[in-house]
Amino acid sequence: MSLSFKGHTVVVTGAGGGLGKAYSLLFASRGANVVVNDFNAEAAQKVVDEIKNAGGSAISNASSVTDGAAVIKSAVDAFGGVSVLINNAGILRDRGFKNMTDAEWDQVVSVHLKGAFSCTKAAWPLFRKQKFGRVINTASAAGIYGNFGQANYSAAKMGLIAFTKSLAREGSKYGISAVAIAPVAASAMTQTIMPPEMLANLKPEFVAPFVAAVCHPDGPNPSGRVFEVGAGFVAEIRFERSKGAIWRTDDSFTPSAVKEKWPEVQDFSEARYPESVADVDNTLEISATLPSNPQSSPPVRFDGKTAIITGAGAGLGRAYALMYGRLGANVVVNDVSEKGAKSVCAEVEALGGKAAVAVCSAEDGEGIVKTALAAFGGVHILIANAGVLRDKSFTAMTEQEWDLVMAVHLRGTYKCAKAVWPIFQKQKYGRIVTTCSQVGIYGNFGQTNYSSAKAGIMGLTKTLGHEGRKYNILANVIAPAAGTAMTMTVWPQEWIDAFKPDYIAPIVGYLTSEANTETTACLFEIRGGWAAQTRWQRAGGYGFPSNKNLTPEDVIAKWDAFTNFDDGRATHPTTSAEGMEQIMANFENKASVVETAVDAVKEAALHNICTRIFTFVLTKSSQLVDSNHKECLPAVFRDQEDSQIVAKAKEKQVDDQGFSYTERDVILYNLGIGATEQDLQWTYEGHDDFSALPTYGVVPQFLASAGVPLGWLPDYNPAKLLHGEQYLSIKAPIPPSADLVNETRIMEVLDKGKAASVTIIVHTKDKETGKLIFENQVTIFIRGSGGFGGKRTGTDRGPATAANTPPKRQPDAVVEEATSPSQAALYRLSGDYNPLHIFPDFAAMGGFDKPILHGLCSMGFAGKHVLQTYGPYTDIKVRFTGVVYPGETLVTEMWKEGNKVIFTTKTKERGSAALAAAAVTLVDSDVKAKL
Repeated sequence: MSLSFKGHTVVVTGAGGGLGKAYSLLFASRGANVVVNDFNAEAAQKVVDEIKNAGGSAISNASSVTDGAAVIKSAVDAFGGVSVLINNAGILRDRGFKNMTDAEWDQVVSVHLKGAFSCTKAAWPLFRKQKFGRVINTASAAGIYGNFGQANYSAAKMGLIAFTKSLAREGSKYGISAVAIAPVAASAMTQTIMPPEMLANLKPEFVAPFVAAVCHPDGPNPSGRVFEVGAGFVAEIRFERSKGAIWRTDDSFTPSAVKEKWPEVQDFSEARYPESVADVDNTLEISATLPSNPQSSPPVRFDGKTAIITGAGAGLGRAYALMYGRLGANVVVNDVSEKGAKSVCAEVEALGGKAAVAVCSAEDGEGIVKTALAAFGGVHILIANAGVLRDKSFTAMTEQEWDLVMAVHLRGTYKCAKAVWPIFQKQKYGRIVTTCSQVGIYGNFGQTNYSSAKAGIMGLTKTLGHEGRKYNILANVIAPAAGTAMTMTVWPQEWIDAFKPDYIAPIVGYLTSEANTETTACLFEIRGGWAAQTRWQRAGGYGFPSNKNLTPEDVIAKWDAFTNFDDGRATHPTTSAEGMEQIMANFENKASVVETAVDAVKEAALHNICTRIFTFVLTKSSQLVDSNHKECLPAVFRDQEDSQIVAKAKEKQVDDQGFSYTERDVILYNLGIGATEQDLQWTYEGHDDFSALPTYGVVPQFLASAGVPLGWLPDYNPAKLLHGEQYLSIKAPIPPSADLVNETRIMEVLDKGKAASVTIIVHTKDKETGKLIFENQVTIFIRGSGGFGGKRTGTDRGPATAANTPPKRQPDAVVEEATSPSQAALYRLSGDYNPLHIFPDFAAMGGFDKPILHGLCSMGFAGKHVLQTYGPYTDIKVRFTGVVYPGETLVTEMWKEGNKVIFTTKTKERGSAALAAAAVTLVDSDVKAKL
């Protein structure tokens, strides 16, 4: 049965493009009234026009999401109510933590987290009254795992997960469901941080059906749960907690005792799967039966170190201050209460320690650090502990109560960490412990503000852990359960007596000591002499074919598959890059021809594709030849199916572009694709057989093909460009040095509906003689630039478009070659200066731990493997399907079929495909593999 949303009104924020647009179009196509919200009024209206032109019902709204009342009012005014709210709006302000500005922090947290609060707050009374509502909050892998250069974004996105869990608890009795998704999809945001090779496979249309399925009244209702979705892959994630370690809670419970049992804390062999703050074991009774705790040798101490502790005037902060003072540290006692701070300072000094008072808000991180520097000359440890409670049901919660809790907990933690960060970086040492809460992990009724802030701290801390590791800055986050001034307002007295702050301090002490050299970016739950690590567990999930349309009905049919944690396929990603591996692996999950035949027939009927009329044939035998036997490009590649806009673009001549190179450039390229000092024919210009490797032919045309103007495409954005395929034909022996000229034409343009496919042909000739040396055909995809009409299916251009499907047998030859850790830095000197391949900060913004190789570099390695195995070839064609990290091993598998060698290339370490649909045409078809 097809799911219908007739009679429902769906509000989608950030819907002017990307995911929001995909949601809007899908819900409208299923009968819903849609409010298309976007700060870009023109973009929002375009989506509305598209919906209306298709017979749907929609209005636009350009209000800021922080004015949720205005967003929801537009829905009520136009359609009388709201059934579904999709909090999708977002921005990026990515930057390394040291250089991040307060404005960049505040903007991201405001749009993502405050915007979701504001819109949901406005819709909540409507949902309660009608006893039905669906809220979708958009998290991210950066929030779940942390990500370099995205401290602000990670904090906001993780905050949304706890916000979702708390909403789910409050909304259940009113028929209100809240679900968090971490989507990976091409959008205006992700196009700035992900390489084009990845974005091509990350269509928003693979996310929208999941959202529709969980929003329908008859669909699954996984309220309070979290799902990762992208590229046809869907998997639920949940928290997994170790059994943990228990200590006797007496004077022997010290950081030294914690060190002795630390492996038990991180042992997941007897894992638990808690779902609420109540899911804990009673550890106090066990603790009381244990002998005194053994101590490590040497003992854990803090002599010469300075520790800043925020919120240290009482409770946990006081316990921390006394511990550090007792163990030799200088202590900066921060609190808004001067009386409390001075009292704790006196206690530290009575124990023989040194202490200084910093009376101010935790948001004055710079002031607190100045106090530390003035009093002790440095700072080595930060304990971000300050907090307040303003608990209230979501219905009754005010904006001021939300803002205050966010400011003290989340922004205060950010400001203090920001203030110590440059000091820690410079001295190559720092330890940070931040304070989450079990409420921030599992959500809780009446604490949407507190849970969101605490979870935001978790996302921030994981990012700090990733960014700081190379500077010996370790950052961890704890969820302590202790009797404090805050918990006193919500806990019974017997709990307060049992869970003393003193029972938390030793864990914090170990984590912030020199004895901890490895643990970072981790979360720990602590109470009553017990500590356990909590991490994410991802179900094995399910991958839908990436070449087939996905529907909400498909999602429902496979629901059990991607929510199953017990089939032995569950994983535990710890970084955004690890989280992407399964999603990227689904790029190659293709439905069979039989499975896609019906879809193909439908598409053909839809577009009335009965015949294809070609006005040119692009094979070697039919190329134009002038009177001097020099191959020429036609002035225009005309095609009767071209729309007017394409025909005009083809008629615009592209200026010829010169390119010169020397033997030095050839050697540099050869080294860039793996040649060594042992390969003198490729690295020594004096060698009798000195030559360029055949794939050098992609280098002279690089700037020429990249310089073709594409501004005539509708909604063209160069950031949305993807390099999809490369075909190189070698027309003559490659000279060791040359002065060349590139003739460039637009060869073919296809309207793919929501994208354009443009193939550019470049003839590279000897400047003096006009002799053709190389022909390159470069196919690029431009997302968001379709809809201009005309040709939709490409011409068969022989080897340049061949599918090159590997035979169903073992490869005839396999070559493995390790790339160098500096491979990307070296290859870029041949003309590719994209910072993604050299600048770690930029690469990290794309979810990568380090810079990645350019696709043409991987093509060069593979081309060399084929050359070494089967000899020279006249052409080579590849499709770029995945990324390679410098230092990884490339595995090229080859199948010889007559004069063609079909090959694929993947990484050995990850099994990730890098090149597919690839082949060469051999000069000598009788050659056998040189095994």
